[in-house]
Amino acid sequence: MRESIWPNFYIVGAVKSGTTSLYTYLRQHPQVFLPGRKEPHFFTQPRPSREQTHLIRYVADAEHYQHLYRGADAFPRIGDASPSYLWCPEAAQRIHQVAPDAKIIVILRDPVERAYAQYLMDFTEGAIHLPFAQALRRDWERPDKGWGVSQLYVELGQYSEQIRRYQTLFGRDRVLVLLLEDLKKKPRKVLETVAEFLEIDPGPIAGMDLDKAYNAHRSARGVWVRYLAGNRISRFIGDVLLPRAWGKYIWQRWLLRDHGKPAMDEDARNFLQEIYAPEVESLEQLLERPLPELRLSWHEAPRRSLHKAPVIQQRSSPS
Repeated sequence: MRESIWPNFYIVGAVKSGTTSLYTYLRQHPQVFLPGRKEPHFFTQPRPSREQTHLIRYVADAEHYQHLYRGADAFPRIGDASPSYLWCPEAAQRIHQVAPDAKIIVILRDPVERAYAQYLMDFTEGAIHLPFAQALRRDWERPDKGWGVSQLYVELGQYSEQIRRYQTLFGRDRVLVLLLEDLKKKPRKVLETVAEFLEIDPGPIAGMDLDKAYNAHRSARGVWVRYLAGNRISRFIGDVLLPRAWGKYIWQRWLLRDHGKPAMDEDARNFLQEIYAPEVESLEQLLERPLPELRLSWHEAPRRSLHKAPVIQQRSSPS
């Protein structure tokens, strides 16, 4: 076995844009190695705030990162799926230092819907207790930013500069940009595109199970579940003391429920659309293609949110 094994392709984001589904589908391919642990975030090297240390899981050192890839040298394609790599300014450079010929896969969704999906996940997991509009503006205005420090609701959807960074380092031909809407509507065609990009056999795609969408929105069964999920002690039990598969099963099977996604607050939608309108135009110019899939929320009728967060003390400035 080689002394060091570095992935030769990276699924880099964006958050809540289908990376888990893409990762799970590609793990079924016999020529692809993706470790059982998704999102090591090794090249981001997060420095979480004290408040979020128990919420952010990552691999901090090269020895543990290499451990994830034991036995991977028999596979032609070895991957890492960490959505923080798209946002993190240093991640692209760090990846390039160890794997300059790597191929980069980016998957995007409407940035307004992406921010809201992330918020709903954070709310369900007890990381946020504010209504969306308030949480959004508070996070946008806070001076300290970073993976595991702030939520980065707006920043994670500012795609154009993030993609340009990878194109500059690796070359346009080594950066594949996909869309969540395509993955949902025609997953086999998207995977055939990925297979061509990774230069692997497209044949096994025909036998893959592609019916399930992974990491889709589900609601907590009660307020107690949200506070349990956000608690430092219960997080430690679920992430460290229990086998990971058990913790995941308990969370998905017993603590969450299928529930319709609540409507987005009109003020929050307007705030995000104003920021993202020129951003999407810039991305269309960069990729030299129209991207109506990134404006889906622009066509929805604005509605007042039905989502009620717990009442907490209001603050006029970010803390």
